[in-house]
Order: sequence, then C-alpha cells, then structure tokens
Amino acid sequence: MWRKLKLGLKHTSRNYNTHVMSRKHSYTSTVTWTGNNGQGTTRYDAYERSHTLSIQGKPDLLCSSDKPFRGDVSKYNPEDMLVASISSCHMLWYLHMCAEAGVIVTAYVDNPVGTLVQDADGGGRFEEVVLHPLVTVTDASMIARANELHEAAHKKCFIANSCNFPIKQEPKAVVG
Repeated sequence: MWRKLKLGLKHTSRNYNTHVMSRKHSYTSTVTWTGNNGQGTTRYDAYERSHTLSIQGKPDLLCSSDKPFRGDVSKYNPEDMLVASISSCHMLWYLHMCAEAGVIVTAYVDNPVGTLVQDADGGGRFEEVVLHPLVTVTDASMIARANELHEAAHKKCFIANSCNFPIKQEPKAVVG
C-alpha cells in the first residue's frame, strides 16, 4: 500500500516500507572521563566517576555514576539516561500515532520508573521500566483511543525494541 510522505521526499519504484526498513542510521558521541584526582585508578576510592558526554552540535552533559556506585547525584547517570531514552522515544512515537489517528494531544508528561536489580557480585540489569504518561486531549471522545495508542507506540519505539526487559505503560488521558 502506497502512502504519501508529508516530508517532501520523492517515492522511488520501491515499496516505501521496504525502503524505510533498509536504512541504517549511525549515532556518535564522545565520553570523556574527567574524574582523575591525580592518582588515576590506583584504588577504587581514589577517583571520581565524573565524565562528560559530548555530541557534536549539542550541549555537553555532565555525567557520573549513581550514588550507590560512588557517583555524583547532581549529574546524569547511565541508568537515568536509559529510562529517559525509553520514555522520550515512546512519547515521540505516541505523538506521531495520535497525529495520524486524529487524536489531538495538547500536553504530555511522563514519570517513568526503571527498576535495576543488582547481583551479589556487583553486576546487574534492569528488571523493568514502567511508563506513566499523563496525556491531555481536547475532547472526551478521544480518551479511549488516546489510551489505546500507547501500545502501537510501544511496538514502534526504537529504544524499547532494543531492550531485553519488559517495558510497561500505565497511561492516563484527560481532557484539558
């Protein structure tokens, strides 16, 4: 089935869905450790976990590990960024799905919660992430469809599709 692109791109003789699926995108960044206190890693407690995440053309993010892992709680940590990435990707797909379905969203806020379990040897993994999106729509007749579209967005989310743990949604739509 052919669908017209609204982005001003021209169709080729290939099927649009096949064409999109064959694209590859690369993402690059630089992570620079900034926590050498002069002794390097001579001891586990001799260095800071501070580092800077740099992506060309974007503001740097000051990062660290989380507090239980000797980190600085005032800085972003990998666990924060993973949970935020899942939430952000879900939201972007969700808004796309709503626009296509005629559901008019005027506000969206999510308070995701990720649960990490740590092994006895110090390793660990995320057990689950639960999204709690609160969506404001323009009309009560849109509420049921607004809540349903979270599942479609979840199936499209690049980040969720890359994770090996459950990602659940507990959405709520309201009129505003």
